[in-house]
Amino acid sequence: MPQIIPIRDLKNTSDISQKCHASQEPIFITKNGYGDMVIMSMEMYEKNMFLSTVYGKLEEAEKQFAEGKVLDGDVSLKKIREKYGL
Repeated sequence: MPQIIPIRDLKNTSDISQKCHASQEPIFITKNGYGDMVIMSMEMYEKNMFLSTVYGKLEEAEKQFAEGKVLDGDVSLKKIREKYGL
């Protein structure tokens, strides 16, 4: 379950840092009862950025497949081997 904390609690930076590292989810910060910010550990951020990149590449590959832009795997591997002398 996501954690939601008021902005005034950001004064305790050590506690917030500990919560970020202990949680596998982002922490939502509210201001005057409304959503204002999201914080997370660097590890969580890097994981999310990696997944975003992978999903973007998969989406592009699906688009290319739908457009018929498909390469034969065996032919592609043969060209790579020839190019690099493998």
